[in-house]
Amino acid sequence: MMKGKKLIKTVSIFAAILSGFAIAAPAQTPGMVLFDGLMSGEWTLKPRGSSGAGKKVCLGNPEMLLQIQHGSANCTRYVIENSPKKLRVSYKCGAAGHGVTEIKRESSSLVQISSQGFRNSDPFSVDFEGRRTGSC
Repeated sequence: MMKGKKLIKTVSIFAAILSGFAIAAPAQTPGMVLFDGLMSGEWTLKPRGSSGAGKKVCLGNPEMLLQIQHGSANCTRYVIENSPKKLRVSYKCGAAGHGVTEIKRESSSLVQISSQGFRNSDPFSVDFEGRRTGSC
């Protein structure tokens, strides 16, 4: 009878230790699958429908496309939609503002970007075509 109680106590302690690790483990944010396979390099961002030259950016980390109006501001993000063809993300940048960006992937070198929100209390709504144009 003592062996049975000791075994139950040992199993209970082991289970408590394992559940403690499960609780302490941080939740992982799912990867943004639209960015998988997106080509790095020089990209040209042009306002949709514009015939101008556009803005050239060196795309090492494609997440920079999520907050075009807020640049490198430190922002928190919440993924709303996450598929290989469409990514929708809401972000907040403290006093600098907030926005929602939707990126539609047409190919590994062509995306459509729509973003709206507030930058420094001013509203914005922009639509860009992003196209890989070379190396950087």
